[in-house]
Amino acid sequence: MKFIQRLKEKYPWFRFIGNRYVLALIFFAVWMIFLDNYSYLEHRILNRDLYELETNKKYYQEEIKKDCLEIKRLKNLDYIEKYAREKYYMKRDSEDVYIIEFEKNSIKE
Repeated sequence: MKFIQRLKEKYPWFRFIGNRYVLALIFFAVWMIFLDNYSYLEHRILNRDLYELETNKKYYQEEIKKDCLEIKRLKNLDYIEKYAREKYYMKRDSEDVYIIEFEKNSIKE
């Protein structure tokens, strides 16, 4: 007990921190920030995961819209032929297909 009184005389701020209500408040704050199942640190991780999932959701919704449009287009026979020529390099019997690819760095100015 004398040790605590000497600390209070030597350090005046120790009197404030030594108060039991302040100690209880500090304990509660440390518990809620670091140790609890619903701590601040856990919420940060969950919020980051939620943001990633929402961006993935937007991406996949856009892809679904593109695919639905492509399906509607593929119901037309002329578009099927165009699609097969562009994507799979298919040709008619009397045609020759030449594929020309350019390298970006091969042409120097």
